[in-house]
Amino acid sequence: MMFGSIFYNLWGALLAFSTYFFLNFMGPTAPIMIIVKSFIAAVIGFLVTYIIRFLISYVLYTPEEEQALEEEVEETSMPSSATAEEFAEENPEEVAKAVRTMMDDENKIAS
Repeated sequence: MMFGSIFYNLWGALLAFSTYFFLNFMGPTAPIMIIVKSFIAAVIGFLVTYIIRFLISYVLYTPEEEQALEEEVEETSMPSSATAEEFAEENPEEVAKAVRTMMDDENKIAS
């Protein structure tokens, strides 16, 4: 996830264009060359701002939030896995007997 939006990139491009333009405005260079080089500076400023935004998002990335969410999911799913483990530890014959008893009880209630 990037920090900010492309709007910041455009502000970086505008700042680079304006800075280059006003620093060279009164120089001996031809005005068209100043404008062309200002646009080149704007493109470079746009890309540099993108890199800065990427670095900021990389530094601010916190995996602890994801780990906390995973732990919460594990905690909520623990009761179902705990009951499965309990059945796995019990004798299969006893489990089958309990199931038969419950089915017989349901049949008696239904009839």
